[in-house]
Amino acid sequence: MNKLYFVTGSQDLYGEDTLKQVAEDSKTIAGYLNEQLKQIVEIEWKPTVRNSEEIINVCTQASMDADCVGIITWMHTFSPAKMWIKGLQLLTKPLLHLHTQANEKLPYATIDMDFMNLNQSAHGDREFGFICTRLKIAREVVVGYYKHNHVIDKVRRFGEIANAVAFSKNLKLAMFGSNMREVAVTDGDRVESQIKYGWEVNYYGIGDIVAIADQITDQELDDLISEYKSIYDMNTEDMDAVRVQAKYEIALKRFMKNGGFGAYTDTFQDLHGLKQLPGLATQRLMATGIGFGAEGDYKSAALNAILCRMAQNRKGATGFMEDYTYDLTPGKEMVLGAHMLEVPPQFAATKPAIEVHPLGIGDKEPPARLVFDGVEGEAIAVCMVDMGDRFRLIAAKIELIKQPKKMPKLPVARIMWKLKPDFETGAAAWLYAGGGHHTVVSTALTMDDMRIFAKLTGTELVAIDEDTRLNALQKELGI
Repeated sequence: MNKLYFVTGSQDLYGEDTLKQVAEDSKTIAGYLNEQLKQIVEIEWKPTVRNSEEIINVCTQASMDADCVGIITWMHTFSPAKMWIKGLQLLTKPLLHLHTQANEKLPYATIDMDFMNLNQSAHGDREFGFICTRLKIAREVVVGYYKHNHVIDKVRRFGEIANAVAFSKNLKLAMFGSNMREVAVTDGDRVESQIKYGWEVNYYGIGDIVAIADQITDQELDDLISEYKSIYDMNTEDMDAVRVQAKYEIALKRFMKNGGFGAYTDTFQDLHGLKQLPGLATQRLMATGIGFGAEGDYKSAALNAILCRMAQNRKGATGFMEDYTYDLTPGKEMVLGAHMLEVPPQFAATKPAIEVHPLGIGDKEPPARLVFDGVEGEAIAVCMVDMGDRFRLIAAKIELIKQPKKMPKLPVARIMWKLKPDFETGAAAWLYAGGGHHTVVSTALTMDDMRIFAKLTGTELVAIDEDTRLNALQKELGI
């Protein structure tokens, strides 16, 4: 399991008795946090650091430990910050500054200077906070008594995001084909993606999937078809088309596992050797946490995988989406989100049905896909764009709503939502920010998650929410 180091700062000024108490208190806090976060990450207590050498050692250890996804720091006593400079400059993992105390309440009747010298995080953490700011270290600050629920929730969120950042740094992504011809927003600098985020994005021929698919046995297909029938409605008699998608699912899953890939893209412009564009197969792979981006959109594929990793211990749906078309009824404006095929079944409010219909693009056989209406609830829609000199995340708060009427002739999975603060402002803000048509939508994650992720990865974030005003946004963007 991934872990967070718990590092407590002090100094030799106070004597052995005080340092012994500092160690006991920090072990208690680390142990409590570990119990609360054990499903997310392990909290590993580290001995109290008292000088520059010890700080350099623990920060170097954290940076070199593959299982360490970040560190939590706490100044129990005063900890002179000049001795933190070299260690913090070496630290390459996300940092959470926990501003807490070993005691919840003051012992008014007995408090003395010994107590004050021991329990002075209000003093020591300000010193530490200054040096982090002076060094321009992006970090998350959590304030409050460590046993309080809101503090635990914030530390847990940091652990989830730190896990996602570590996942990002090791992400391998396969592009089957390249970017859709002439399309700008889905393209990007793959070298810079690897430099900044760690993503290894490389091209693979779709023939690699064809070769694996040709080796799949009838028994493997029969077993997977039986699984389909047990969890979906089978609204088609074209079982040959369904078996084609089952073959693609097995082949893609095998390719991803063998190569250690966490995300992939394909494109309808490069399907040589395939009878169908992968639809049902891709939908089901996304349900396992595999990231996907259509038409060669590697940034959406990577973001999809990362946000799924971030949300894996939460309730809700996270997956690839596309703004497709609008209902512009005054005062009731809505967005219809869908794609040609690839909306993950996590968003299903109704039992998904397997159907086979012509695609109308790609010049291939009619593909099997899952069809369903979408869930309701508060959500975010997120995309990443390449601005040439930097990457930008655009995140918008949205409200998923019930489909107002049936759509019997639209044979794709779909969700509908309202924009915030209103349709005109939300849509214009997205356009001003340069947001793409491909997004990752999540009912499990929040805008705060995106703010922390952007901060810890040094990524520009444009947030669109209830408080968005177009004039202020344009001034912020410099346009």
